[in-house]
Amino acid sequence: MMQTSSTTETIAQWLTVCPLNRIIPNTGVCALIKDQQVAIFRVGEEVYAIANYDPFSQAYVLSRGIVGDRQGVPKVASPIYKQNFNLITGECFDDETVRVKTFPVRVVEGQVQVGIVT
Repeated sequence: MMQTSSTTETIAQWLTVCPLNRIIPNTGVCALIKDQQVAIFRVGEEVYAIANYDPFSQAYVLSRGIVGDRQGVPKVASPIYKQNFNLITGECFDDETVRVKTFPVRVVEGQVQVGIVT
């Protein structure tokens, strides 16, 4: 089971989003979870989830960004202005004062699940 979790808060519920094989490796997809757009990325053998909202362009586009890494840290570059966000912490590599929300995410029996925290 792959799992990436970015929070130590209590997870109230895991919601199944899609089968892992529906996410092309090294790309992202968007899911609507409890009225929030969540960008879910499959990078190598790991999955990550961050808010889909790009605070620089003020558009919901991060799931369409360019996936890669910066010195071994998985990241996504916004498709609009190309700011880079750490997929583990949500921190913007290009402006340390900006951060996007992260979500706990895991794969169970081939299904991607996002955690709802309390």
